[in-house]
Amino acid sequence: MSLISLARGLRQTSTDAEQKMWAFLRGRRFSGFKFRRQQPLGPYIVDFLCKDRSLIIELDGGQHQDHVEADAKRTAFFESHGFRVLRFWNHEFLKEPLTVFECVLKEIQNRLPHPGPRISGTAAPGAGRSATGLPRGEGKKPGLFSGEGVV
Repeated sequence: MSLISLARGLRQTSTDAEQKMWAFLRGRRFSGFKFRRQQPLGPYIVDFLCKDRSLIIELDGGQHQDHVEADAKRTAFFESHGFRVLRFWNHEFLKEPLTVFECVLKEIQNRLPHPGPRISGTAAPGAGRSATGLPRGEGKKPGLFSGEGVV
């Protein structure tokens, strides 16, 4: 099964905490920032991703108590690629959602936009050309995001 298929399945079986978080994040509802849920990123799938701010939000259930080492490895991988990972326990988010959102907002405000190509659909100056001067799509190699390349 591909990561994309697995991510689609995870979207269909979200936890209560993930559903509640997504209700606040979807459609740029959270301070105008675009988030994706159950997003393939490298060899992993992250719960929520704000690509523009290189921010990952993970909501962890009780099973993560037994996977501390694996979670640390995931976090190290993301951080080595410039991402910041915020982890919250499901029960923590369900009990104190405003506290969690304050933490997320503070992190978003402190992070600079992702240096990669714009993803909002609006053209930036020099749109159509990559940093190398080649037309977009030329000279690409596989990237961190599924179906996407980097110059």
